[in-house]
Amino acid sequence: MALQSTAPKGRRGRKAGENAVPSSVQVLDRSLHLLSIVADNDGSTLTDLADHTGMAPSTVHRLLTSLANHGMLAHDPESGEWTVGVRAFEIGNAFLRYRKLGSISRPFLKKLMDACGETANVAIEDEGDVVFISQIESHAPMRAFFRPGRRGPIHASGIGKAILSTWSDTDIGQMLSGKTLAHFTDRTLDTLPALLKDIQQIRARGWSIDDEEHTLGMRCIAAPVFNEHGEAIAGISISGPAVRLPRNKLDVFGPVIRRTADELTQAMGGRKPHEL
Repeated sequence: MALQSTAPKGRRGRKAGENAVPSSVQVLDRSLHLLSIVADNDGSTLTDLADHTGMAPSTVHRLLTSLANHGMLAHDPESGEWTVGVRAFEIGNAFLRYRKLGSISRPFLKKLMDACGETANVAIEDEGDVVFISQIESHAPMRAFFRPGRRGPIHASGIGKAILSTWSDTDIGQMLSGKTLAHFTDRTLDTLPALLKDIQQIRARGWSIDDEEHTLGMRCIAAPVFNEHGEAIAGISISGPAVRLPRNKLDVFGPVIRRTADELTQAMGGRKPHEL
């Protein structure tokens, strides 16, 4: 979509069509913003989206309709909700195919869940968050669950801290500079010095622990997964109730998760930094 100039041909100033690119970029930016909101909320109504974005309902409806025409969104006339469309799912799967992480990690997740009895997860780092890619749920009646695509805070996540442990303290400080580390529980490491102190222990140990730092009553153990350049592109973990993951089990499961992360790294053609 583009606005066309109505200025007379002989009029001085901008040439006809100069506004087309900025207008198209704005439409694209707004459309992607709407798609992101719908995805994050597992569906939204037109009214919700207009209120959230501050755009006129007519503008929102026009953008939503365009996204739906491309298969990026779908509309339920009964509930009035807009949800992510099949094409968006296909594009997301294309990302996973490119990274190969989603499919290659499945047998490793299954192996980890069988060995530890807890939900096993794989997640990547993206713009200071962790994004969960795949999961094998525990068979226990009370278990952790992270839907694929869910984002989490990197400082209060086992996988997030495992990835951070492969970065230098300087890089961690720069990435978190100007950001407020959200406080979730009394155990949350919500200051840079506290986080860096824990990172030192993770480096020495080889695996990270989310000790009820995001959710009271839940613990997580994780280790990083590397690409061919020795860069941590993901992490693998187990998550479960703290009552089933007491301190003595953390020390038992930690090396298991570390070995599984190394095996996944090898399966993806990756190498640990010291192997370069």
